[in-house]
Amino acid sequence: MLETEICGIKLKNPLMLAAGIMGSNGSSLNRILDSGAAAVVSKSFSKDPNPGYHNPTTVEVTGGIINAIGLSSPGVDAFSKELDAVKTAEGQALIASIYGANPEEFTYVAQEIEDLVDMIELNISCPHAMEGYGASIGQDPILTEKIVGAVKDAVDLPIIAKLTPNVTSITEIAQAAVDGGVDCLSLINSLGPGMKIDLKTGYPILANKFGGMSGPAIKPIGIRCVYDVFDALDVPIIGVGGISNYEDVVEYLYAGASAVQIGTSIMDEGIGVFDDISQGLNGFMIENDFKSIDEMVGFAHKD
Repeated sequence: MLETEICGIKLKNPLMLAAGIMGSNGSSLNRILDSGAAAVVSKSFSKDPNPGYHNPTTVEVTGGIINAIGLSSPGVDAFSKELDAVKTAEGQALIASIYGANPEEFTYVAQEIEDLVDMIELNISCPHAMEGYGASIGQDPILTEKIVGAVKDAVDLPIIAKLTPNVTSITEIAQAAVDGGVDCLSLINSLGPGMKIDLKTGYPILANKFGGMSGPAIKPIGIRCVYDVFDALDVPIIGVGGISNYEDVVEYLYAGASAVQIGTSIMDEGIGVFDDISQGLNGFMIENDFKSIDEMVGFAHKD
């Protein structure tokens, strides 16, 4: 009943681990798969090592957290070993989240890990990345199309583009990704950048001063972005942002997502959140006479 399909890849349920949470090594990715997730997305990594920002890198705020890790990365050579250690079973998938400063860097990383993963997610939308990376790419439709097109030409895997909500029109950026040949979209990356100031010192708490906000507070924005893109374009969508229970998943499915990614709630609920949501979603479908996930996708768009 919970099965879904993304770009021809069959998943036992619509629940995925989002990039950035417990995705830094093969061991933790395997733990998430064992806990009930149908797919895991690695922490974003790059061609060369990147130390990221100094601590503190995260701070709790009302409705979620703000983080500014700075896309720290050991580099593709080191991270390939972690990807190779991930063991997926039937109905599961491994997705690599990659980033770079230009089409050439994205392409290089994609080619290096093509044989180790089932799909590749392009992180072109991080709001706290170091200069030259992240949201500055995903806010530019021309550069978005170029990067997507370059990676599509270089590898024979489904390509996902993770988009930022920090734009005037996310549909315009989504269209650019589709024009580049993208197979799927992840909506949305964290919101912001935002800031929290320490009242005792008078200084911003994060070492980078600002970062991207995630958690329950951004869910309404994620839902709206999924709804808008589903209404405008014919492309599979993965919903991301503020998911902590099965009701949140239902909202994303109704808006037009075929699967969802879960991140921040793991910090509060633990990895058991995947099994809890699966059970709740299954009960909801039985109670409301849904026979499949497909019947729920886009339900909010019905006449």
